Amino acid sequence: MQIFWTKGYQGTSLPDLMGATKLSRGSLYAAFGDKHGLFLLALDRYISQALERLDEELASGRNALEGLKECMDGYVARTDGAAGQRGCLVVATAMELAAWDQEISQRIAHFFKAMEARLIKALARAKEEGSLAKNVDPTATAHMLVCFLEGLRVVRKIKAEPQRARAAVQMLISSLVA
Repeated sequence: MQIFWTKGYQGTSLPDLMGATKLSRGSLYAAFGDKHGLFLLALDRYISQALERLDEELASGRNALEGLKECMDGYVARTDGAAGQRGCLVVATAMELAAWDQEISQRIAHFFKAMEARLIKALARAKEEGSLAKNVDPTATAHMLVCFLEGLRVVRKIKAEPQRARAAVQMLISSLVA
């Protein structure tokens, strides 16, 4: 996963994969079929880890809105430094492969749908708790947040100032508060 994340699918060579897995060419093919099969497994692992982290962050606050803020702050933190420069494997893969690879496109669509579903649930809970403004629609807002958070990953790759990202998160959160 790390080598694909760092170099991208096209930029990752068979020798790169052999070095990362410590497997010979024959063992690599026997274990994973081909480069594409190995990449799908790596992408699945990345998506699984990302959704687990999202669940943890959304559940971390005393209430739903605090959990949502923790999630958004986590995205800002993950866009700092070397990790921010490397970016998001899902976003990079969407840009590199989704237009022509149906399996990849389906996995990325599943990730965004799962992310959105978790955000809808958190926003609905915030609405029930009375901390969300009455005019905020959880479904539309969740979609906006997916676009915002994944877009933030792209914008921050060019070393945009972290304080601007934090200010944008704060402004977005304050626009949702009752």
